[in-house]
Amino acid sequence: MKKLIVKSGKNDLVLKKSRTLVGIKPKNKKVKAEDVGVKAEILSHLGGFKLVTLDRGRGSVDKKLDEVRTKKEVAVGTHVYHVEGSKRPLVPTGEIYIIFEPDTNEEERNIVLEEYALELVEKRENDTIIAKVTANSPNPLKVAQYLSKISMVKVAEPDLDTLLDEYAITISDPLFKHAWHLKNPGFVPDIDYRLKKDADAKVVDAWNRIGNPGSNKIVVAVIDNGFDLSHPDFGQKVFKPYDLWNQSSNIIQGDPRFTHGTPCASVAIAAANGHGIVGAAPNAKFMPISGTSFSIRATEEMFTKAVENGADIISCSWGTTDPSFAPGPLKEAAIAKAAREGRNGKGCIILYAGGNDDLDYLSYYATHPDVIAVGASTSQDEHASYSNRGRELTVVAPSNGDWPITAARANWDEGTSLRGSGDFKYWADGKSRGAGYKHFGGTSSSTPLVAGICALMLSENPDLTAKEVKEILIKTADKIGNPSEYVNGHSVKYGHGRVNADKAVAEAIRLKDEKNNPRPVVEENIAKGKGLFKFTVERQPSVGYGVQIGVFAEYGNVLIAAEKLQREFDSSVVVNINELRGKTVYKVVVGPFATKTAANRIWKKMIDTGRDAFVTNLKNLK
Repeated sequence: MKKLIVKSGKNDLVLKKSRTLVGIKPKNKKVKAEDVGVKAEILSHLGGFKLVTLDRGRGSVDKKLDEVRTKKEVAVGTHVYHVEGSKRPLVPTGEIYIIFEPDTNEEERNIVLEEYALELVEKRENDTIIAKVTANSPNPLKVAQYLSKISMVKVAEPDLDTLLDEYAITISDPLFKHAWHLKNPGFVPDIDYRLKKDADAKVVDAWNRIGNPGSNKIVVAVIDNGFDLSHPDFGQKVFKPYDLWNQSSNIIQGDPRFTHGTPCASVAIAAANGHGIVGAAPNAKFMPISGTSFSIRATEEMFTKAVENGADIISCSWGTTDPSFAPGPLKEAAIAKAAREGRNGKGCIILYAGGNDDLDYLSYYATHPDVIAVGASTSQDEHASYSNRGRELTVVAPSNGDWPITAARANWDEGTSLRGSGDFKYWADGKSRGAGYKHFGGTSSSTPLVAGICALMLSENPDLTAKEVKEILIKTADKIGNPSEYVNGHSVKYGHGRVNADKAVAEAIRLKDEKNNPRPVVEENIAKGKGLFKFTVERQPSVGYGVQIGVFAEYGNVLIAAEKLQREFDSSVVVNINELRGKTVYKVVVGPFATKTAANRIWKKMIDTGRDAFVTNLKNLK
């Protein structure tokens, strides 16, 4: 059985016709199955068709479908297909998504539609249209194949419908229901407390978009103190740890003065392992770098170690708003070097917390131009009152200020006496959600949340530079708060808005697709028919044969096509100039050739290069 290869999204699908199934559209609901030869209805709706088997006796499904198409009760009939090696049915809806090359004009696009009797359904931005087949068109899959070989068409993708698996990211960790910052249901599950539904970072939406919670190839470094590496949410995730204080891979643990690193890291990368909480990027590797310091040497060392050991992202939930301890040029250079030279030149993504001082300026570390400065929003989608404000603020992310975040707790964490005794030391309402966890917040929590989102972005597009990641976060953030607080898209309270993981991941994917399928660059002057060209013009008699490659309305495109064809096939090119609807059009033909056999040889070479071409008798081009 003949195979068809069609483009579908990122893939090329190898399709075969179903031997038993077809799709039909009855003209009305009163049509009886037996009147149109239907043996059994398999699905009542797929791509606008009823999926059926036909009572075909010993005849082929092709022959029987042709008979059904002639019946007055049937509006449309179509073959059903299967991807090679699969039994899942696919139905072409009849629509084709066409992306034209940017140097084509509307008239040329209309010629393409007329060539295959297509009807325009919708025009979109970026040179994209949606067209559908008519009764005079070939099979939509074949039309898409033909279109994809035309030089004016960048992409031609037939719309296919099929049954999908019902996927959702199922997280069994018992405290996941408390992760309102990942997906806010509008309430706290175990108490009567109302949150603002959807006031979250859209992390679960991002997981569902990519079909998983990120890649295990992405490394998130957290520079801090107090890492409990025995915590079950860190599991087997620890990767190349380093302790600045003892200059080794043995992280100092157990000092009750230092517990901050454990909850920070958990917000970014806590594993989805059926225990406790889940981080924004639960599949990412965790690189703990212990020992924050004001020292220039230590600052250089912490970033150097992160880069040398393969960190993709560096999360720092610490800093200072004391001008006496603002980082000087050497520290700034250490940060800049990691941000520009890490990841083999793509740059490490570095995040700093804006600070929790309720000030009108950020932590000085967060003002570095190469870092992502993170502030905090609340479960009501409002500015967290403690979160510092400033013109360098990049984005905000959900944290406490209304209802806190649930995070991992180091086993030596004694809690805070400010909350009283017992469970109030760990939980805002005094209600324990389990040992090893606590309520957490501040920009210390919002920063690793954004770090985890960056890990999801790199999971889908690891080629993004640090600068591109920051630009995507800015571009895709949701504007929250009063619109009047934004000046030129930026607010000192919210930065460019509340981070949106789903939009950020979608943009990362789009940029990857764009990079993998770049649009050809056409010299502007040539596209307009300008420049110096060598002409040898003579009248061509309408005898012999040629190989036609297209019809053009723009003279500049004729020049481009003719130059390429002459160079590639070492043959002359003739142009038929004619009129269509009162407009001049140009048919470009390689030739002439004395015999059809000679023309066929060139035609085969063109087909081998992926061009859509056909042999024509020049007497038809008078």
